[in-house]
Amino acid sequence: MPETLYAERYRPQFHFTAAHGWLNDPNGLVYYDGEYHLFFQHNPDSVEWGNMTWGHAVSPDLLHWRQLPNALLPDEMGTMFSGSAVVDWENTAGFQTGTHKTLVALYTAAGDHSPESKGKPFTQCLAYSTDRGRTWTKYAGNPVLPHIKGANRDPKVIWHAGTRQWIMALYLDGRDFTFYASPDLKRWTHLHDLTVRDCDECPDFFELPVEGAAEEHEANETRWVWVAANGRYLVGQFDGRRFTPEAEHGPDPQTGEYTAHVSDYGANFYAVQTYSDIPQADGRRIQIAWMFKASYPGMPFNQQMSFPCELTLHRTPEGFRLRRRPVREIALLHDTAVLQADVPLQDGETVLAESADTLWHITAVLEPRGARELGLRVAGEAISYDVVSQQLTCLDRSAPCELIDGRLALEVLVDRTSIEVFANDGCVSLSSCCLPADLTSRVAAYASGGAARLVSLEAHTMRSIWR
Repeated sequence: MPETLYAERYRPQFHFTAAHGWLNDPNGLVYYDGEYHLFFQHNPDSVEWGNMTWGHAVSPDLLHWRQLPNALLPDEMGTMFSGSAVVDWENTAGFQTGTHKTLVALYTAAGDHSPESKGKPFTQCLAYSTDRGRTWTKYAGNPVLPHIKGANRDPKVIWHAGTRQWIMALYLDGRDFTFYASPDLKRWTHLHDLTVRDCDECPDFFELPVEGAAEEHEANETRWVWVAANGRYLVGQFDGRRFTPEAEHGPDPQTGEYTAHVSDYGANFYAVQTYSDIPQADGRRIQIAWMFKASYPGMPFNQQMSFPCELTLHRTPEGFRLRRRPVREIALLHDTAVLQADVPLQDGETVLAESADTLWHITAVLEPRGARELGLRVAGEAISYDVVSQQLTCLDRSAPCELIDGRLALEVLVDRTSIEVFANDGCVSLSSCCLPADLTSRVAAYASGGAARLVSLEAHTMRSIWR
């Protein structure tokens, strides 16, 4: 590997990027035999979108990624658009040939997106691997789901244990989505459709335990969560035949559309997907997003993934809400630590930590007291909280954020080209990209309009995942 590879000026140092070429949606997130697989929309021949191929990387810890040969290449049915992957533990598809369980990927063949597929529609196809994901065979019976309407795409497949069948959530067209079921990943039966306001593409679907459930509710309570590409989500019940969102989501009596909650308020958060087949002993629901539409001038790669986050579902007075927080493995990247506590903040800025590089994992608790505004400044950017409007702002994006017991708790990830902010234990998140003029960095706290207090701060410089 050339010394300059992964050391370029604008190369993220703890977010995944392709070695070369364009990257977009995370695909086929699946765990098997000690490895997290990250497939992704990839153009290996250019830093611009096109020639969609499934790139492939693996990691033992969600941090250190090793890019493997591309998994799925364009063919006469189309280029390789987004999809998902599962472990076929019970060999329902009949592909297993050895001791390893089969990995099965469901993907969209994007017809008419290559000369070989001119005039063909979008269809849903299947590929499988019997050697831990190292090589892939496209199913001879493709497509497993013919064209339905529009540019139908992005199949997300899960196993529903209660009815012992596979369930597919699929995007149709406009704001329309659908659900299908299958006994073997090959034959699919329509269940029902779903229309969701302000949502399109890349559906995800999974079950989560409810945390913080009131005593009057049964133990081990769960709900199903449906998520669109932009991270907006519905919470409800699923019986293997129909997903029924909670009443707070609608539907609108005029249009039949449901209204989804926002999970991230940043400028660069899209095509979210969660991992399948995380071991039960771990039990986490881990999500990765494409941090889209960012700029990486002069780089041999283009675009990056978000840092992996754990999702949890909580019962609140307003209803069920997701929380997002960086996975605990982030601590493995910690380098030098700076600890601060009980620091008074007057009008102006107080420098707390400095580094020769823009790589930070910061946790802080702030108390506004009499200040109208307070926050952190890092990599030349402000993470600000307006006490009157109760708005948290970073990189020109704002989110509603109430204080908890008069305090604001922040967790911040700062890489070469991105800032991800998580507030109040993940109740609010903002994921955005930026292009710093100077890679040196300082962490400061500030207040305006009155005195405030920094209750605590823990700022870690970060090691690169590439070295």
